[in-house]
Amino acid sequence: MNDQALPPIAGREAEILALVQQELPVFLPQSNLNLEQIQSTFACALHMHQPTIPAGAHGELISHLQYMVEHPGEGDNHNAEPFAQCYKRLAEIIPQLISEGCNPRIMLDYSGNLLWGFEQMGRSDILDALRHLACDPALQPHVEWLGTFWSHAVAPSTPIPDLKLQILAWQHHFAALFGPEALQRVKGFSPPEMHLPNHPDTLYEFVKALRECGYRWLLVQEHSVENLDGSGLRQAQKYGPNQLVARNSKGETVSITALIKTQGSDTKLVGQMQPCYEALGLGRQELGTTTIPAIVSQIADGENGGVMMNEFPSAFIQAHQHLAREGGGTTGTVAINGTEYLELLEAAGVQSTDFPRIEAVDQHKLWQQVGSQPTPEAVEAAIVKLKADDPRFSMAGASWTNNLSWVEGYANILEPMNQLSARFHQVFDPLVAEDPGVTTTPHYQQALLQLLLLETSCFRYWGQGTWTDYASEIHRRGVEAIG
Repeated sequence: MNDQALPPIAGREAEILALVQQELPVFLPQSNLNLEQIQSTFACALHMHQPTIPAGAHGELISHLQYMVEHPGEGDNHNAEPFAQCYKRLAEIIPQLISEGCNPRIMLDYSGNLLWGFEQMGRSDILDALRHLACDPALQPHVEWLGTFWSHAVAPSTPIPDLKLQILAWQHHFAALFGPEALQRVKGFSPPEMHLPNHPDTLYEFVKALRECGYRWLLVQEHSVENLDGSGLRQAQKYGPNQLVARNSKGETVSITALIKTQGSDTKLVGQMQPCYEALGLGRQELGTTTIPAIVSQIADGENGGVMMNEFPSAFIQAHQHLAREGGGTTGTVAINGTEYLELLEAAGVQSTDFPRIEAVDQHKLWQQVGSQPTPEAVEAAIVKLKADDPRFSMAGASWTNNLSWVEGYANILEPMNQLSARFHQVFDPLVAEDPGVTTTPHYQQALLQLLLLETSCFRYWGQGTWTDYASEIHRRGVEAIG
């Protein structure tokens, strides 16, 4: 596939938004779980991603998975086919467990880059397996797909106007591959790198975009949030739903339900099914005037590293077989998916207004400094003062790890990225406002593709060198595409 063959990332905005805003129950009508019979639960998600890079034989955009296949001698590229098998193996594991009388659950997070890569490579075997997981009615009670940013951008350093473009591009692509009904079932969101913005305006626009795009909840890392009084989450909060409140510099607020991913980035947590065994030691906990089953939420790379490539399948199978022996997989400790858990709570009369209210980390300090009448000027002045008083204070957001920054040392990517974004919106926003059909044109879609790709976190995660060179080339093509 050459650069002119574009992925389906735009052109159906009004249709997609109308589709995802319908408030229909997703799991409740077919869930075989009874909340009253459950003591504790666990929800495991697998994150799958390969970036798109300008590294084809003639410089064309290809998946890094394809690059691995074509350059098996470099690094760990010999794992290309094992990775490919990881991308599709749940389509075999889940039916196997169901046939054995187990009651498995899994949540799946695939980047748009990766889905496009499967198409570019002609990997119909993988796409057919994913279609089975997304569309087969027999698997729908067991598999939940999570939305994400199309090109694995990290929210805090993504230009604010592009947050919704990233979200919508993924929704376009998922609907094109698996159909509108499958997209309607996607109600949870998985932020790449678990990276949550804490600048008030970025977080507000992020949550607002999620709500406008039909999402009901998102997964957040425990140390990326705090209570409204600045305290860390209580133990019970880590094992139940919270309400993330986003307040911008004008004082406007929007909120969304959050499930908490505990602990740092360690694929062994899911690879060895630690969430299941942790849940076995938990019980029901108080929430307001009632009790609810605890939930242990975890996400890990689904393909990356020896544990996920080799140990996860048997650990996943053994954990579910153990639960089936103990309580049939429907009583005591059970596997559950995020939306299913929240819908069961709602059906039992638990409302999101009952959930503890939380905010992004360090916002309590900011609001204390700003006072009760926030303005954009007051917020920025407060940020400057807080940084001067405490070098550890940051508005760069928090992610699964605190030892990596997607901002510091990357001006050579971030400045061109911000410039390209500004130019894109300067050119196209007036045209789209006048005629929404502009988003169906190759001119718009080619420019959008380059913009989204430039925001891919991998061009910073892997450090200076080849990866930043890829970013420079994508920036050049973006400038050219916008014209």
